[in-house]
Amino acid sequence: MSLNIAKIRADFPILSRQVHGCPLVFLDSAASAQKPHPVLETMREFQETEYANIHRGAYWLSQVATERFEAARGKARAFLNAAKDKEIIFTRNATESINLIAASYGRAFLFAGDEVVITELEHHSNIVPWQMLRDEKGIVLKVVPVTDAGEVTVEDFAATLSPKTKLAAFAHVSNALGTILPVKEMTKLAHERGAVVLVDGCQAAPHLPVDVQDIDCDFYAFSGHKVYGPTGIGVLYGREALLKAMPPYQGGGDMISSVSFAKTTWAPLPAKFEAGTPAIAQAVGLGAALDYLSALGWNDVLAHEHDLLAYATDKLMGVEGLSIVGQARDKISVVSFTLDCAHPHDMATILDRSGVAVRAGHHCAQPIMERFGVPATTRASFGVYNTRADADALVAALGRVMEVFRR
Repeated sequence: MSLNIAKIRADFPILSRQVHGCPLVFLDSAASAQKPHPVLETMREFQETEYANIHRGAYWLSQVATERFEAARGKARAFLNAAKDKEIIFTRNATESINLIAASYGRAFLFAGDEVVITELEHHSNIVPWQMLRDEKGIVLKVVPVTDAGEVTVEDFAATLSPKTKLAAFAHVSNALGTILPVKEMTKLAHERGAVVLVDGCQAAPHLPVDVQDIDCDFYAFSGHKVYGPTGIGVLYGREALLKAMPPYQGGGDMISSVSFAKTTWAPLPAKFEAGTPAIAQAVGLGAALDYLSALGWNDVLAHEHDLLAYATDKLMGVEGLSIVGQARDKISVVSFTLDCAHPHDMATILDRSGVAVRAGHHCAQPIMERFGVPATTRASFGVYNTRADADALVAALGRVMEVFRR
């Protein structure tokens, strides 16, 4: 059974609008995906009829809101196939999740001379927190190189590990290139050397089924707005024993068991890492988004997006002067490219005049741009609502770019 794309597109109201008098062709889902009616309506209904602050209220409305919030945690657990709800921590986004691990686990368990291994294709969110920890504590940051195809090989990863490696942090999927990393094999190698593993799953969660127990990683992070949910909500999976051993990331309400001026004791998981009033409606919206995405069926999602990637890649390779950056054998539906006659920012501006929304720049991944010798790329990222016609519209709009710059 294949996806009913017409029905899916009808679920996303923004896709029916026009931009500059042209139908919107949205090809920037890797930055932030659009939201379907079930997510928008769930959040609206919750805020209109069930909203209250959670966990602390004895009254009915607070209890209902708490149930909705905690049900969303259960949906996130099921989405990742984590073992327990208490292993799911709600954060603002994957960036905060990674910073939480760097600040809490890193400060408590990493020491001068310990090595943290990342890869050359990481998002800045999985580079900068470790640099900050390096500058603060004297840890050593080691980087796994990327091949000319934009791949991270198991062999290169293994060669970068050492007896001093205490933590490995790497993307499941590259946001800039679309490369899928061999995370299960990398996790096994890191564990064999006694290292803890954090996987940045931001770009994987919308496109691939994720099973943290199968990967066997210690931490896994993703953002709600990438999986057709709202902004302001993210998920951090953490192995229970590690989360229990880690100190809190922030202090405040709801993360305590008791407070006196002499001493404070911490609440049990997951509250220990969720200080203050959380993003309640956003968590409920995330639960609706995970329901929506899961109900589509991963086999059909994978088949549809693989077809889009193959079709768009073939069409783009036929454009004179266009070069695709990152041609890994195993990719999600992201195509980054350059054009010999126009800068990516100029391209994106002209494409926008045709209603085609793409991302241009370094994609918060400057080191991988430097690796390939380009200042920036134009990135077209396809979601479950995109079609071959969207790829055709992109190619047609690129023709207008060449009309401008090859006069």
